Amino acid sequence: MTHTVAVLVSNKPGVLARISGLLSRRVFNIESIAAGYTEEPDVTRITLVIKGDEQVLDQVINQLSKLVDVIKIQKLEEGSGSIERELAMIKVKADPAKRRDIVDIVEIFRANIVDVNRETMVIQIIGDGQKINAFTCVLEEQGIVEMVRTGKVALSRSPIAAKNE
Repeated sequence: MTHTVAVLVSNKPGVLARISGLLSRRVFNIESIAAGYTEEPDVTRITLVIKGDEQVLDQVINQLSKLVDVIKIQKLEEGSGSIERELAMIKVKADPAKRRDIVDIVEIFRANIVDVNRETMVIQIIGDGQKINAFTCVLEEQGIVEMVRTGKVALSRSPIAAKNE
């Protein structure tokens, strides 16, 4: 079972390293980690996807809450409780005979072609993990050359959850 946790931290050097180090020392399995600026310039939002049961999640939250630079921790509920997205860029073989097939696949999945050359195409797709997994499975038939994928980023659907929890 996976859990998504949003952690607001002070925007200081080394905070991400301290958080990942703390979790790895405690042998918690981080599925993905993404960090970025927020609407407040001195605050960074780190989205963690942790693998484990409820007890593991509680331990992660308890350990993170002990760090000085942690401002707030919020468990994000899957489904209707939060909005979750990932980004993937996939480079595929694009022989002239296959290009129309690739374009059709891209349109079906509402992805975007961001670069084309004689031999390859680079495609960008944004969505939940299941959509990206399905897209990569279909593209495997075309020949994936290279792929990069972000970790999950998520926001609560609640209008005031980030400020008050």
